[in-house]
Amino acid sequence: MSRNGELDPVRGIPGADRKAQVRRDPPLRPINLRCIRKPTRSVTLDNQMTILQSQTFLRCFPVLVALIFCLGTSGVVFGQTLDVTNETPLDKDTLDTLESFSKIRLSLLMDIKALNEQIGNAQSEVEKERLLKEMGRLRADLRAAKQNFENIAAGIDISNLRTQEQQVFDLQKEILALLRPALDEMKEMTSHVRQKSDLKEKIAYYEERLPVLEQAIENISRIQEDSDNTPYAESLNETAAAWKKQYTFMQTDLQALNLQLDKLLASEVSITEASQSYLKTFFQKRGLFLTEAILVVLGIILLSRFSRSLMHRFMPGFRKKHRSFRIRLLELAHRIVTTLLLILGPMVVFYIAEDWVLFSLGILLLLGIGWTLRQALPRYWHQIQLFLNIGSVREGERIFMEGLPWMVEQINVYCTLINPTAGISQRVPIDEMVDLKSRPCRPEEPWFPCKKDDWVILSDGVRGKVTGISHELVSLVERGGAQLTYQTSDFLANSPRNLATNFRIKEILGISYTLQEHSTQSIPGILDRYIQQRLAQEGYSDDLLNLRVEFAQANSSSLDLVVIADFRGELGPLYNRLRRAIQRWCVDASTENDWEIPFPQMTLHGSVASAGQSEG
Repeated sequence: MSRNGELDPVRGIPGADRKAQVRRDPPLRPINLRCIRKPTRSVTLDNQMTILQSQTFLRCFPVLVALIFCLGTSGVVFGQTLDVTNETPLDKDTLDTLESFSKIRLSLLMDIKALNEQIGNAQSEVEKERLLKEMGRLRADLRAAKQNFENIAAGIDISNLRTQEQQVFDLQKEILALLRPALDEMKEMTSHVRQKSDLKEKIAYYEERLPVLEQAIENISRIQEDSDNTPYAESLNETAAAWKKQYTFMQTDLQALNLQLDKLLASEVSITEASQSYLKTFFQKRGLFLTEAILVVLGIILLSRFSRSLMHRFMPGFRKKHRSFRIRLLELAHRIVTTLLLILGPMVVFYIAEDWVLFSLGILLLLGIGWTLRQALPRYWHQIQLFLNIGSVREGERIFMEGLPWMVEQINVYCTLINPTAGISQRVPIDEMVDLKSRPCRPEEPWFPCKKDDWVILSDGVRGKVTGISHELVSLVERGGAQLTYQTSDFLANSPRNLATNFRIKEILGISYTLQEHSTQSIPGILDRYIQQRLAQEGYSDDLLNLRVEFAQANSSSLDLVVIADFRGELGPLYNRLRRAIQRWCVDASTENDWEIPFPQMTLHGSVASAGQSEG
């Protein structure tokens, strides 16, 4: 029997031709009887209907059935088994096959008998060893034919009943067996280049050794001329003849190799043309299978989207902002199953189509991905914990990232972070959240020193209105329209003072020591009433929260009074105008009440002048 299971008529030829054919054919292997055996007719009507439905379903959706089989649900499809205990009538094909195997056995027995006679009449050990090897191959063929005959006669595969030696499992061999079709395809793709390289190496080998052999022949020729009648002349002649013969053989091989190389170079095309030709051939052979694999992937994606939309529609927990652990676990399982199906789908297509090259390439790709991700598994585990909201970062809590505090609004494959005060948000991959940790936040905790349209005063003295806040920049506009832009980190480093809530102004008024008697009681009250009156006149009283005039200190040349005024944030844009107004009102009050405002520098100069006159 040949490899494809068909009868080989050459087996029946007697004599030397038959023995030669036996030597050429590989040893027979037990065949799978399920591939050639007719379905039994003793199944029940329900079983026949089930099998018919299964076959129809397999024709329509072969890839889907294979995927279901990979997920462990094949029992539903193939759950019905055939009843092989009842008697079944033998068909003509089975009888013909039994007869063919019987003839093959008889032919092999005759060959073994004849070979035994040849072994007994062997004249040399080499011939005997060759005949023994041939005897081993014939006995292996006989065992295979006997096993196949018994399997067909029994009606089922009984090879498992025989005691066989368990082979040691070798993972490396198994992997190489799976990858062999892809490796063979790669070898075939590079066969032209490798053949050219081998030819060049052989040519270089001969070109390197031919001059040496040629020089040796010349040297031995000179020695032969001087030793015609010497005892070793015959040995020299034999050596020279052997070297010349070897030189001729090497020269002939070199010419053949050069001819092969020339033909190979003549048939060689450019890399672009070779690549186009290979790709064209590749897609002509496997374009249909690749198209089917792509369609399976698209179908799985659409099915995943549809099932996800159904879950969102019929499970209210999916629509909540903060989802429960069970909903998160269900979504994680959905994503994992989708990923597995996307990986297994094309592989199942290649398996059903029996395209082992694409199947091996898929396995090779999966092995490469697995080898690349072998060290990332702990990190993926942390990502799964975050996705389930049981990790170091949780929804509704506060984290610090990129120099700013953020509130974790939602955790998903892409997490949503917001800064409530600044009014900014960002979408961050869950992988970037693995190394962070969050904590519960309290209502009074600040998120950002200001909001858009707030007026602020920086530590460098700049006062302006905040017109824009982003993750990177903060822009201000001063009174008059000048615009300033700070990096967010620099803006925060300048400790901005926000005037949008409420703010306080403190201004100092110094009066002369001649008013010492009234400086702590009556003068502060008079100044307080005067400033209240002026605030009302200029329309600032509605936004005034508090006003106090107090004695501040006894300075070196004056008695200082402090005016403390608290205003609402609406007057933040007028901060400097209010400071100037309070100073103006203090001077006007001093003028109306004849309060002397001392001038320390003039007093100093006056003292120096009087001292100079006394010395003079």
